[in-house]
This record gives sequence, C-alpha cells and structure tokens, in this order.
Amino acid sequence: GIISLISLAVLSYERYCSMTRTAEADTTNYRKTWTGIILSWTYSLLWAVPPLFGWSSYGPEGAGITCSVNWRSKDANNASYIVCLFIFCLAIPFAIIIYSHGKLLCAVRQVSSISKGPGRSREQRILVMVVVLVVCFLLCWLPYAAVALTATFGKPGLVPPAASIIPAILAKSSTVYNPIIYVFLNKQVSETL
Repeated sequence: GIISLISLAVLSYERYCSMTRTAEADTTNYRKTWTGIILSWTYSLLWAVPPLFGWSSYGPEGAGITCSVNWRSKDANNASYIVCLFIFCLAIPFAIIIYSHGKLLCAVRQVSSISKGPGRSREQRILVMVVVLVVCFLLCWLPYAAVALTATFGKPGLVPPAASIIPAILAKSSTVYNPIIYVFLNKQVSETL
C-alpha cells in the first residue's frame, strides 16, 4: 500500500516536471526514472520496516483475510507510528499529488490562453484526468484511513472486523485503477495502443 501511494506521488510530480520542462525530453536517459523508482521503494521500505523492530506491529486485519499494521492496539508506541504513517504516507503524498496536478493544470491553462484551439481540449482532458485520479485516490484510501484511525483512536469494538473488509480491499486494489486511468485518459498512451 505504501509503495502504491508513494509511486503515485512520484509519478504526479514527474508528470508535472516533464510537462512544464522547456527542453525536449531525453527518452533514452532512464536515470531519473530509476532514481524515482529507487527513492519510492526506499522511502516505502523505511516506513514498512519499523513494525518489524518494535515500533508498532503487524497482524491480521479486520476479518483476518489480510495483514496490516495492528490498528487495534491502543498504546502510545502504536499510536505514534500510526500518526506518522498517516502523515508521511498518506497526507504528504496526497499533498504532492494535488500540488503537482494543480501546477500542471495551471501551466496548461497558461498555454491554452495564449493559443486557442487544441490547447483548450488538452486542458479539459488533463482536468478530467486530474479529477478522476484524485477522486479514485480518495475513494480508495479515505475509507481505509477512516476505519484504521477509528480502530486505533476510537472505542474498542467500534469497528467490527466485517466492516473493515471493503475499505481494506479498496485500498489494496488502488494499484489496479491508476494504470487504467492513465491508459484511458491519456491520449498519448491510448493512441499507441
């Protein structure tokens, strides 16, 4: 789950950088791509490993069909990890996604205001893609975040195991939706298919 969120943030930022760059992109240089991948995985690993060393713990989630952080533990050790996890692995990536796509949309608007015609339809396509990406991100991760935070900071038993199944599946399936969104809403990608 963490790598999915971090990868989305890195992709959003890279898309913003590549679209607003004035020079022609070098499609044979993969150094930036590999750097993004390595940083995404390293950052995700840094946040996934602490429960193995005692900062919180892993265990069965919800009805016991998936494994995740122990959301039900009420001690300070666990609560501090969960707060950090939500800040650094949900809120910050979401802020990067919003920032990158917002800046991208502003850049496309500036270009389309200078030249009418194809710029306007491109702006609309990007706007639709941004809205769909953000809405899917929120639909996949906010129910999971709400259930996890309620289980951690709410009364014991407030979230029954059966109620956490759908949010967990939605969050874990988010990696499937993003490529589909990019393929169907990105004209460059869909034209090559």
